[in-house]
Amino acid sequence: MFPLLRTVGLRAFSMASETYVSGTHSAAFVTCPNDTVAKTLARGIVENKLAACVNIVPAITSVYEWQGKIEEDNEVLLMIKTRSSKVPALAEYVRSNHPYEVAEVISLPIDQGNPPYLKWMGGVVPE
Repeated sequence: MFPLLRTVGLRAFSMASETYVSGTHSAAFVTCPNDTVAKTLARGIVENKLAACVNIVPAITSVYEWQGKIEEDNEVLLMIKTRSSKVPALAEYVRSNHPYEVAEVISLPIDQGNPPYLKWMGGVVPE
């Protein structure tokens, strides 16, 4: 029992002693027409150090207006975790490698999170 309490205590101390500047990292979102495109983009994004992690969320339905008509498509969503300073380069990479005429790239700053995870992200994605 004592080793478990020690581990929990060390984790709590580590998390409490880490500092994070709100907005240093961002979560970006990109929709893709299919799993093949999603995996290709995700791998390229991570290999090019534009993000620490990309989650691929299958089977979403998008309803949107395009060229004056309401459209409904099955898509795949990329959830991308990166440094906020990398979002412009990430957007450029997606625009250059995405099959859509107008690719979705939106991002939201991360206000709070698990400090060790945020530290890991910062270590994987250079400034």
